[in-house]
Amino acid sequence: MRLPKSAVKVLHFLDKKGPMTPRAISKEANVPLRTVTFALDRLVGTNLCQKVPNLGDMRLMLYVVNQDEARAVFSRYGQRFA
Repeated sequence: MRLPKSAVKVLHFLDKKGPMTPRAISKEANVPLRTVTFALDRLVGTNLCQKVPNLGDMRLMLYVVNQDEARAVFSRYGQRFA
């Protein structure tokens, strides 16, 4: 599986910070929202992330890393697993 650099960056950021909304990822990682949205679509499509309900605001979804799948990606792309 090949992932764009932006998807690997978002995956690594989510792994360090925990579940977040796309807007929060964009703001804290200093990545354009459109890029974050594209990366999250790829990550969800490859089962590296999943959407979970945000109990604080049900209008927004949180994204969380699928730890088992992410280990392989981090080892392949040379990222340290948090």
